[in-house]
Amino acid sequence: MIREHERVVLTAPVPKERLEIGDVGTVVHVYTDGKAFEVEFTTLDGRTAAVATVEASGVRPVTSHEITHAREMTAR
Repeated sequence: MIREHERVVLTAPVPKERLEIGDVGTVVHVYTDGKAFEVEFTTLDGRTAAVATVEASGVRPVTSHEITHAREMTAR
């Protein structure tokens, strides 16, 4: 089960927030029975890029065999 403060990876895009599959964020709130999560996504310098509510099917936990990958976010 995913808990608050854990890192997660998007498995579905969130176009409204300019987020793509593979983006990594931190869970800041777990909704009822883990059916959805509030996830904060930050730039590599620590600024909040987006906060999105994501259904459980739209994220997965990070694994110990993954590395962070950088990309530029598209302009609004």
